[in-house]
Amino acid sequence: MSALHLTIATPASVLVDATDVRSLRAEDDSGAFGILPGHADFLTVLPPSVVRWSREGAAMRYCALSGGVLTVSGGYWVAIACRRGAVGDDLGALEARVAAARMSELDADRRARVEQLRLHARALRQLMRALRGGGRPLGDGEGPFVGEAAP
Repeated sequence: MSALHLTIATPASVLVDATDVRSLRAEDDSGAFGILPGHADFLTVLPPSVVRWSREGAAMRYCALSGGVLTVSGGYWVAIACRRGAVGDDLGALEARVAAARMSELDADRRARVEQLRLHARALRQLMRALRGGGRPLGDGEGPFVGEAAP
């Protein structure tokens, strides 16, 4: 076998099923890497990125991924499982989609951290009120702690 068999799939569909791939380029958290026929078995997690591959006698193809898992098995079978992906010929447009996905992911992480800090601060304020004796007690007891009698 002198070519890679590339499959890119989402839970809903198979985006790519090509048996004549000459080379593939992807990136993980350690950086960009290439896959050629005969590659060693390999497993890695892909961040939101663009995977590119060349086929015999065809133009370079691209697939923007929302992240996923890439496996190489038997030296010739490359499988990518991702939540979302978009195949295209316009690298610039796909890279813009990936940049937007990364920004959205970073924004969601930031919002989650802010919410976590807000909830933590609220819990600390309630605990301080209960320890000072102000406000309603925590739990069913009469004191500030469950099962403790008021002084």
